Amino acid sequence: MAKTSQTKAQIQTILLNNLGNHSIIAAISSKVVKSSMAEQKSNPELTIKQVVLTEDNIPVSTFPDLVKPESLIAEPTKPDSMNKGTLVTQAVSQQSSKVIAKTSPKIVLATLNARFFHTSFGLRYLYANLKELQQYCEIKEFIIQTRALDIVEQILASKPDIVGFGVYIWNIVETTAVVNLLKVIAPEIKVVLGGPEVSYETEHQAIVACADYVLTGPADVSFYQLCKDIINKTPPDKKILSSKPVALEDIALPYEYYTDEDLKHRLLYVEASRGCPFKCEFCLSSLDKTSTPFELTVFLEQMEILYQRGARNFKFIDRTFNLNINTTMQIMQFFLDRMTDDLYLHFEVVPDHLPRKLKALLAQFPQGSLQFEIGIQTFNVEVQKNISRKQNNAKSKENLIWLKDNTNAHIHADLIFGLPGETFETFKDSFNQLYHCRPHEIQMGILKRLKGSPIIRHTEAFDLRFNPLPPFDILSTDRVSFTTMQRINRFARYWDMIGNSGRFKHALPHILSDEPFDDFMAITEWIFNKTGQIHKINLKKLFELISQAVEALFPEKHQLVIEKIEIDYKAAKLKSLFSGLNLYAVPQVATLSKNKALKRQQQHMS
Repeated sequence: MAKTSQTKAQIQTILLNNLGNHSIIAAISSKVVKSSMAEQKSNPELTIKQVVLTEDNIPVSTFPDLVKPESLIAEPTKPDSMNKGTLVTQAVSQQSSKVIAKTSPKIVLATLNARFFHTSFGLRYLYANLKELQQYCEIKEFIIQTRALDIVEQILASKPDIVGFGVYIWNIVETTAVVNLLKVIAPEIKVVLGGPEVSYETEHQAIVACADYVLTGPADVSFYQLCKDIINKTPPDKKILSSKPVALEDIALPYEYYTDEDLKHRLLYVEASRGCPFKCEFCLSSLDKTSTPFELTVFLEQMEILYQRGARNFKFIDRTFNLNINTTMQIMQFFLDRMTDDLYLHFEVVPDHLPRKLKALLAQFPQGSLQFEIGIQTFNVEVQKNISRKQNNAKSKENLIWLKDNTNAHIHADLIFGLPGETFETFKDSFNQLYHCRPHEIQMGILKRLKGSPIIRHTEAFDLRFNPLPPFDILSTDRVSFTTMQRINRFARYWDMIGNSGRFKHALPHILSDEPFDDFMAITEWIFNKTGQIHKINLKKLFELISQAVEALFPEKHQLVIEKIEIDYKAAKLKSLFSGLNLYAVPQVATLSKNKALKRQQQHMS
């Protein structure tokens, strides 16, 4: 189910769910690991280290005639002490570390994540499937806040012959700058692009113009083959190459290439299935013909390896995790049997498909161990029909309420504004219905034009006007003006700060009525008119603004809300005293303490 948001970090998290984080260097197809758990456990040859690049630190390999001195073997670097803008993954032999010969090919797999916390599932898939070329390859993960010049410098430090970039909606601008600079400074380097953002409407993109090759489609094997062709000086004669689907059993899984530091400090992506049987047109997964599961025994073996290594945070990127209930039950039972205080599982589930036996199992999970992403998008039947979405609205609401009342799962439900046929009023109705289902969070996304998504077919019929710049969000439709779209954008931003943050969980229920959308829209417009800001509002100021807005808009609620705000404020553990907050929109009479202070000053002056 597609999700959208307004910050690049949120967009990355959301689109990793929708496009598949694995689809870097094109949408990578499903795979099954070739070696068993026992074989991996007994293989001491390969470990993965994260290292900071220096002049003395170059990729290592296994050439028998070129032994690397022990002094050049880098120790793992902790994230606290390293440049968080770059992570480098290198294959290191524990028995004999060697340097790569000067004539040997060197490959860098790179991408720009929205935040350090994210890991690139896709790069690890490509690395896992490079076969004999793996020893010449390293993974470099950057963040979009890093300067393009600095990224290029760190890539060039590895002296690569081939650089593969994963291109997404959240990093297309920054990656374009990096590729341009790289080709100016080192035009001899072959640049290969892939990922969902360059897999569709490829020919007319600026980043494609300065690259050497673009791989579209499932690229696990095709990236390996392209690298071989380049190295063997038999490169293809065209730039844009369409990858062919690969059988699941022919693709290696990447889980062993999560480092120990990844397990400790970063989000781990896993998947029990690939693809989606549903055809929701806003989502690239609608292009899939069906959902294909991995062989369950192999998948659970991989999860056991990660678990034994210390992994406790598993984010499943399956489009429809609860599609096959028997498989879902086995996976859930696997983790329930290994429950610890710090185990956390993140799933995307279909809201209208929770049979009784699955409910019984979900109810056994303790507090803080489950998060469910539940795509609602809209409750309007006509809009659902326009986007080819099948959803039992009554059952979806029933299950949302059941989950909130009978499980400890954190419920994150999604709506999308700007869908074909949606109006301000129909969206308001969907929000109100969803609010009364009481999820912990309501993610209000704005429709985005994902290249290749079928939603594009509605452009003329519904006068869909999208931003020409990333993230290609909807600006207006035949039923929603640009002004209204801006109002909803501000609503979504404030809702994220106030409703979704959990910081106002005591006050908010007493602020909103049976028509929560209207109430919160009034608060949105009051705060925006007063501040002109939707970003960079510090938390202390936000407490003050909410109280002031309630006093101005709902004066009969103000005193009770102040009491509840005080509870929320103390829970936030800010340094300032609650008594020092300016909680009133109407100027108050000068306080007694101030008068006393003035009196003391006058006494000293007399």
